[in-house]
Amino acid sequence: MHPGETQQAEAVAFLSSPSAYGSDGPVEVVTTHSAHVFLTGRLAFKIKRAVRYSYLDFSSLEARKAVLERELALNAPAAPEIYDRVVAVTRDASGGLALDGAGAPVEYVLRMHRFPREAELSRIADAGGLTVDLAGRLGSAVAAYHADAERRGADGAVLIREIIDELREAFDGMEPVLGRGRVAAFLDRAEQVFAQAAPRLTERSAAGYVRRCHGDLHLRNLVMINGRPVPFDALEFDERLGTCDVFYDFGFLLMDLLHRGAAAQANAALNSYLQAAGDYGGLAALPLFMALRAAIRAMVTVQGMAGSGSDEAAGDARNYLDLAADCLAAAPPRLVAVGGLSGTGKTTVAARVAPLLRPAPGAVHLRSDVERKALFGAAPLDRLPTEGYGTDVTAKVYARLLDLAEQALRAGHSVIVDATFLEAGYRKQVQALAARLGVPFDGIWLHADPAVLEQRIAARTGDASDADADVLHAQLKRSADPAGWTRIACGGEAGQVAGLVQKTLFPA
Repeated sequence: MHPGETQQAEAVAFLSSPSAYGSDGPVEVVTTHSAHVFLTGRLAFKIKRAVRYSYLDFSSLEARKAVLERELALNAPAAPEIYDRVVAVTRDASGGLALDGAGAPVEYVLRMHRFPREAELSRIADAGGLTVDLAGRLGSAVAAYHADAERRGADGAVLIREIIDELREAFDGMEPVLGRGRVAAFLDRAEQVFAQAAPRLTERSAAGYVRRCHGDLHLRNLVMINGRPVPFDALEFDERLGTCDVFYDFGFLLMDLLHRGAAAQANAALNSYLQAAGDYGGLAALPLFMALRAAIRAMVTVQGMAGSGSDEAAGDARNYLDLAADCLAAAPPRLVAVGGLSGTGKTTVAARVAPLLRPAPGAVHLRSDVERKALFGAAPLDRLPTEGYGTDVTAKVYARLLDLAEQALRAGHSVIVDATFLEAGYRKQVQALAARLGVPFDGIWLHADPAVLEQRIAARTGDASDADADVLHAQLKRSADPAGWTRIACGGEAGQVAGLVQKTLFPA
């Protein structure tokens, strides 16, 4: 027990008793390195432990009150269903303790509403319930969270420099677990990538992308509330640790998904985030950000072993460091265009192939249907009026697709553009973009019997495409197979078609 906790013991004993809450129900006490949490009924009460570590100091009552108030301020806007208020444990005239009483405060408590543990995204993922669709909603939720985050003036390059230096110092004594070769190779590569990224990180700081972020954004700190993913338990005790580039914050979640083997979900989360935030420039530093997040997990895992020598923990730490190295592996970007008539399954196939392209977590997937809606300020599932499909609008859609593709490619990220590409001019434009940027290009042309396409279009629900049978018939009259593009029959099951595309993109 830390010295300050002796005085705190009375409050801990009081809050551990059902009588503190006017109840006879059980109280479950959960203790972490810095807090005690008391679970009773539908409520949770958290106090900060009276501890002092190298990185935090909660030894005084004033400090504990301040950090609880900061925790409330950081989390309540995003999760008002969880975070309620800070109340005091007080001492009454008779010397007894009361929760939110009228006497002098002896401790401060954050009052919260509980949620089912099975609603945590980590639990959902462990149970196999983290679908690609849900992962996409995660990306949108994080983008909304970052949009509301307070901008900070710190230099993003300086912040990342400090993280690399901290890792170098910490790893110095971890070679017996992680492997000297692994550590040296990772640090050398991290320095190379950082040197390339540093000027852009500073530019992003000036552009407002360094903000007071969540700081600990992984699946255990996301929960489903009323059908939506909600971030909670933001890092509250250190403002500098919580201040970072928004993509560094998001990179923790993407790394967590990759570590769990959920590559398709990571790709879906990335693309939803990009669609919502429009921050394609952040892609340039994403491999470094994910790598550092994975390396930090390797470091923390080794530190948590505390001399136990657990083979499982050591293996997990090495897996994290291997993931960090993989994120930094050289992966030149490429441009893929998937075209074909409405109903050929372009979007489905592109979404399945996108996670396979490097760098992790896969290609940026640009959809003409979604970008067309965005031009009108419409949601993806909103239907557009007829004027939304005029030739002038279509030209703007393709221009937008190529602009976003160029941003992503210049940031070093692969791109899949998903559109009909019926006009030869648009096919030439996308190929010319690849040639101008010096990246490999692959054109994929999906085709199927018109009757199959009609059936698919008729069966569509919840799709961004507004195409109907009349649109398909009009397309059939002006469709021509593009020269130089790989024709792939798409009449079969989506997974089979995606497999054929994969073989085209990654020949043995």
